[in-house]
Amino acid sequence: MADLISALRTAVTRWPDKTAWTFDPGGSFTFARIDALSDGYAQALRDRGIRAGDRVAIMLRNVPEFPLMWFALIKLGATAVPLNVKYRSVDASHVLRTAEVVAVVSTEEFRPLLVDHLVHHVEQLEPVDGFVQGEVSAPVSLQFTSGTTGKPKACALSHTYWLTLGGSLVEHFPNLNSDDVMLTAQPFHYIDPQWNVVAALLAGAHLVVLDGFHPSTFWAKVREHGVTYFYCLGAMPALLLRMPPDPLDRKHSVRVVQASAIPPALHAELEERWGVGWFEAFGMTETGADLRITAEDHDRFVGTGCLGLPAPHREAKIVDGELWLRGPGMMDGYLGLPSPFADGWFRTGDLARIEDGRVYHLGRRKDMIRRSGENVAAHEVEEVLMSHPSVRLAAVIGVPDDIRGEEVKAFVVGKVTDQELAEFCAERLASFKVPRFWEFREDLPRTPSERVAKELLR
Repeated sequence: MADLISALRTAVTRWPDKTAWTFDPGGSFTFARIDALSDGYAQALRDRGIRAGDRVAIMLRNVPEFPLMWFALIKLGATAVPLNVKYRSVDASHVLRTAEVVAVVSTEEFRPLLVDHLVHHVEQLEPVDGFVQGEVSAPVSLQFTSGTTGKPKACALSHTYWLTLGGSLVEHFPNLNSDDVMLTAQPFHYIDPQWNVVAALLAGAHLVVLDGFHPSTFWAKVREHGVTYFYCLGAMPALLLRMPPDPLDRKHSVRVVQASAIPPALHAELEERWGVGWFEAFGMTETGADLRITAEDHDRFVGTGCLGLPAPHREAKIVDGELWLRGPGMMDGYLGLPSPFADGWFRTGDLARIEDGRVYHLGRRKDMIRRSGENVAAHEVEEVLMSHPSVRLAAVIGVPDDIRGEEVKAFVVGKVTDQELAEFCAERLASFKVPRFWEFREDLPRTPSERVAKELLR
């Protein structure tokens, strides 16, 4: 299957009247309706002068128009540039200028921001009749990274990228199929809801899209919609565990939860509470789907932090402690920058080890703290802190120190004292790894992927 529009047309042929999407709120759409509506939006865009090769930003919340507009742009041979709805003047301007965006599809909510910092025009579109598809081209989208180590970079993502990522979840574990009801709760400008759309399209599955991640109502929505599969990451598992136990916790239809960065100390508790397996998975915007725990490996690795084996389309190796990945279905490169690939290998920036073919994550290179000549992995300290029963969220960073070069600082969400945590860490870690500085908060800032936004803590 060469492109996403061929995949959509195949789904329309196989399951024309099957519910493909349910937006909560926002209503439901069949595969046939998605095809027809995206045709209409494509013609509306063409009528406004959008042509193949143009780059068009989409700044919308979790509404049906986001993926409909995405498909419309693909049908035109144009490129979608998702815009984070939390952007303000500086970051929005950076993305719009870097991508050389010619138009933005948005709503009145964002007009003041976009009028001040854009380009040609802002449009609210209604679908119209009469579209005849042009030539499908690549890239499908320019997805900007979160910019935790500098200004966001644009990853050029092709049809092959999306079909490889989505297809791997259908052809291999978790083997999504037309009986599945998938759920996504992250913002659509982030990559996860987008690959959920593609995987559901290829599987013929029903995708439920929430307006956001709300821990207090998340499992109620899972039950309401009969969800069988969802993916989460970052702080989401810990935040769900913070919710009061519910007699209905195990009354659901979920067969698989895939998650990235499951806190090892909480892994068994997550499974015990909801009575379903939580399967570790690793991927990046740049590389797609890379590593995963499968059903065969699950029981052996609960609570170990193991990321699992490379997916069938992916190779992994360790070079100087860093995880490198290779194989089909990665980004084409960063827009306007030299190729980041060396003989097809991509340097992830993640520290890892491989044992018996399986990858174990050891933190990020940028999260290595140099204290008095000793290396301290923030990831290691965070795991120990998260194992404390009173800690629900923790992040560790290095802060400048005139004597030691850097000192270890911990940000903690939980009802516990710094003395208690220092003693807890001292029993489990070398003394130079124990945080010297502590800051307690009601919550920690997070990225759209629900990871702690350490750049804001720094």
